[in-house]
This record gives sequence, structure tokens and C-alpha cells, in this order.
Amino acid sequence: MATSASVLLSALADEAAFHLTAVEQFTALAALGLEYYSLRNIDVGKGVKNVMKLTLPEIQKLRHLEDEYGLNVASIASPIGKVKLVDKPDGTKNAYVPFKQYLAKDVARACELAHAFETKLIRGFSFYPPKGAKPEGYLEEAADRLGRIAEACHRSDLTFGLEVEANLVGQTGTLLAEIHRRVNHPALVLVFDAANLTVQGFSTAEVYREWEAMKPGLGWVHIKDYRKVSGKVRGKHVDEHALANFVPADIGAGGHDKILADLKTMLPSLSKKLERRGIPGVFLDLEPHVRGGGQFGGTSGPDGMGIALRGLCRVLDRAKVAYHVRDFDDLLAARGL
Repeated sequence: MATSASVLLSALADEAAFHLTAVEQFTALAALGLEYYSLRNIDVGKGVKNVMKLTLPEIQKLRHLEDEYGLNVASIASPIGKVKLVDKPDGTKNAYVPFKQYLAKDVARACELAHAFETKLIRGFSFYPPKGAKPEGYLEEAADRLGRIAEACHRSDLTFGLEVEANLVGQTGTLLAEIHRRVNHPALVLVFDAANLTVQGFSTAEVYREWEAMKPGLGWVHIKDYRKVSGKVRGKHVDEHALANFVPADIGAGGHDKILADLKTMLPSLSKKLERRGIPGVFLDLEPHVRGGGQFGGTSGPDGMGIALRGLCRVLDRAKVAYHVRDFDDLLAARGL
């Protein structure tokens, strides 16, 4: 449990592994001193699978490995919401699933997984409008569906985190904040990600304005950054598979120094708000993509994850935000000494 003046460090574990095996992922994160991870893609012995497709024996094996490596799940990093809002060809490969079926099958499965891994958080997205369409025209439909997802999570005593990302209805902090306002549900929070704005051509100052828009609904923060890109991509479809300039949080254009300094002022009240929902604190979830990223994931490798973690810690130290990585006392405690 974090104190009200500190953050909890976590990472998308698959980013730390070249081959995505569970042992490789857990070894890297434990060696870096992390105690939490978010579960997305993993190989438990029968090939790489998205978390949504894990079998009961695979879940049981992962729980055993978590104990060995001293890890806990921060969030289920699901792809919920990365499907089309309308069944209309638009030149993308995005799937369409009838919402009643989606809610009963996919959302329910994400809730089952959250309980199986003893986390209160499910990460998700705000649905794809037709490519080239203005997202503002789809706010009402997206909010309606996300409200029903939030209610399903709430009935399972869980919280759904909506991440800002290019090409979705909630592709900006302002749009995501409007969705949050319309849904107005305690089980829906927002997940900030500076790089997901920078890749759309937002300047450092503009990223901060989007951060401010998201603050009233904030639940946790994804940590990755990007070098400055041309503003020509603003308002246009972003080819996520072509993005190749991700960098650690201390050297990008996302403005993490100012953002995390501002987060520090929010920590006491935000921590209490999350703890009332059974969430142990405010997570900063590393998703560095420093070796590249795409629509459904990215990779950093164990060395890249280490570089990204140290970059984040430098920013936190400058902002005087408290955090914890494993030390010798933790090792002694694990040995029962």
C-alpha cells in the first residue's frame, strides 16, 4: 500500500521481455526492483497469448510464479474498447463486435481475470470511430457503451481505466474528459499517457493542457514519451506501427517533469479516492516502447525497461515524489529474516 504522498511503480511486463515468456518477464521486473506489473501478452508454456485468452491452468501457473518472484498485478491491460463503434468498412483491420455480445463475453472475461489475479483495475479504450470521421460525432455512442462497461465493472467491485490514445473517440485528453463527464460513474477513471498525445503532434505545452483536462477523472498514469514530431499529423489517422521515436520520460517532449510535479499535489486526495475502491494507490505504469510500439503493444527489452525506469526515477526525484523499489530489507523479509 502506498502512502498518500507516494506513487506505486509498475510496468507492462511484456515490454521487458524479448520472447514474452513468463519467466523472462518476471525475472526482468524483479531484478529492476518492481513489485507490481500489468498483464497484457505472455507465454506460459503454450505460446504467446493475450491475457484475455489465458486458460485456468495458465492462470494458476502465473499465480505460482508471482509468489516466487514477489510480484502482484497492478492492472489487467486488456484491449477492451479497441473495436469499432459501427459496423462499417473504413480501410482498417479493426474488428466490430455487437455490443451486447461484447459486454457479455469480453467485458465479463476481463472482470473474471481481474478477480483471478486479485487486482481492482482493468485498462481499456474508448472505441474506434470510422477512420477519417470526427470523433466528436461519436461521443454519445461511446459514452453510452463505456457507461455500461463501467457499471459491469462496478458490479464486480472493479474499476475501469480509460486510456487516451490516437485514432479512438477519446484520442485527446479533452475528448476523454468529456466522455468521463457524460458517463459520470465511480467505476470509470482516466489513464493519462503523454506519448499518446505527442505522437499526434501535440507540443509540450499542449500535452500539459490535455493533462489538466483529464485531472478530474484521473485514475493512474502510463509512462512513455516521444521525441517531438511534426504537427502535420494533428487530426489525422496515426499509423501506430510506423512510430519509432519513443524515449524515456526524462528526455522526451511529453513534459513529465511538470506533469509529475503537478501529480504530487494531487496524491493525497487521489490516493484516498482510489483506496475507497480497494485500489492500493496511484500507479505509474511503465510502457516505454523504446524499441518500438504498435496498436496492441510494444517492446523495450530488459535493458530498455531498465533505462526507462531509471529515467522515470530521475523525474520523480526532481519532482520530489516518493516511490519504492526493492532493497535489501525487502530481500530479508522475503527470506523470513
